[in-house]
Amino acid sequence: MPTTKRRALIIISSGRQLPLSEPAEVKSISTGFFLVEMAQVLKEFENDYEFTFATPDGNAPQLDINGMALSVHSIEKTGAKTLPLRMQQRRRSFDVNNFRQRHPELVARREQEVRLLERHIGRIPVSELLPNSEPELAQYRPELIRRLDKLPEATFHSLQELVQRHRDPADAFTLADFDFIHTPGGHAPMVDFRDNPWLGETLHVARENDVTISLICHAPIAVTSTRQRIDAQGAAYSVKDNPFLAATISTVPKIGERFALRFLYPRVPGKATRLPYFVDVAIKEAGFTVASSPNISAPKLAYEPSVRLLTGNGPQAIDQQTAKLRSILTHSPAARRTSGKQASA
Repeated sequence: MPTTKRRALIIISSGRQLPLSEPAEVKSISTGFFLVEMAQVLKEFENDYEFTFATPDGNAPQLDINGMALSVHSIEKTGAKTLPLRMQQRRRSFDVNNFRQRHPELVARREQEVRLLERHIGRIPVSELLPNSEPELAQYRPELIRRLDKLPEATFHSLQELVQRHRDPADAFTLADFDFIHTPGGHAPMVDFRDNPWLGETLHVARENDVTISLICHAPIAVTSTRQRIDAQGAAYSVKDNPFLAATISTVPKIGERFALRFLYPRVPGKATRLPYFVDVAIKEAGFTVASSPNISAPKLAYEPSVRLLTGNGPQAIDQQTAKLRSILTHSPAARRTSGKQASA
C-alpha cells in the first residue's frame, strides 16, 4: 500500500575508527556519529515523513557513546555545561544516580532520543569508551547496548546503490522524491565524507532536484565531495564551476576542535593529541567560505538558497537547525510538487 507520508533521506557516516596523527603510538580511536544531531530531526518530522537511511558504503553506522554525555543534551547551553559537568564526575564522592537526579531534564532528553533511535533505526554498534570518556557514560554504555541488542538490525543503503537505482529507468526509486537530506556529525564523517565521489554525486543530484540538504557539526566536510561526480560508467570526474561553492559553510571550528583535543574525550591522556586535519581548514582549502563566530559554543547556522544547503556548527545548533529546516521546507518546491516515481528504498 503506497505511503501518504513525504520522504527524507538520512545519510550517516559509517566511520568507526578516527585516525590520529599524534601520538604516534595511537593510530586511531573508536568513534561514530552523534545521535543528538539526528534525533531532533526524527522527532520533528516523524509524523509526516518516512525516513530512508544510508551510509556511504552501506555498512551500519556506529553510535558514538561520547555524544550521549548529558552535557551534550543541554544543546545551546552545551558550551557552559561541558566542563562543570565533567568536574562533578571527577569528585571522589561522585555517584551516578545522584548525578542523573541533579539533571533530570538532560536525562529526559537523552531518553527521548534513544527511543527515537529504537523506533527508527534499531540495533547498531556503540563506540568503545575512551580513557577520557565521562564516568557516567561508563555506566550508561552497558545499559544502552542491552537495549539496542534486543532490536532487529536496520537496513542501510549505500550511496552507490541509491545513485544507480535513481539512474535506472526500470526502478521506481528516485532521489527526487526526497524533500530533504539530513546528516549528523560526530567525528565519524571525517573518515568517509571527505572527497567521496559517490557522496558528491548524491549531493549534486539532490541539488538538481530541489532537495534541501542539511549538514551539521563535522558532516559539512561532505561539501568537499561536491568537487567530484560519477559518470555513466561509474568513474569519478572533477566538477567544473561547482555551484555549491556559492554556499558559506558553518561547521565545527579549529579552535573548538583543539579545545576538545586538549580537554575532552578525544584526548589521549598525558599525550599531545592531533587529528590528521581540521574540518573547517579542509573546507576552506576546497574553495568554500566558512562562517565564523567569536563564541564557538553558540549556535551558528548558514543557509544558501541557490543550492538549498543548510549547515550548522554542532550539537548546540541542532534545535535551531531543525526549526530552520522545517521553515525552508514549508516554502520549498518539494513541498508543493507531486511525487511521480515512489521512493521505495
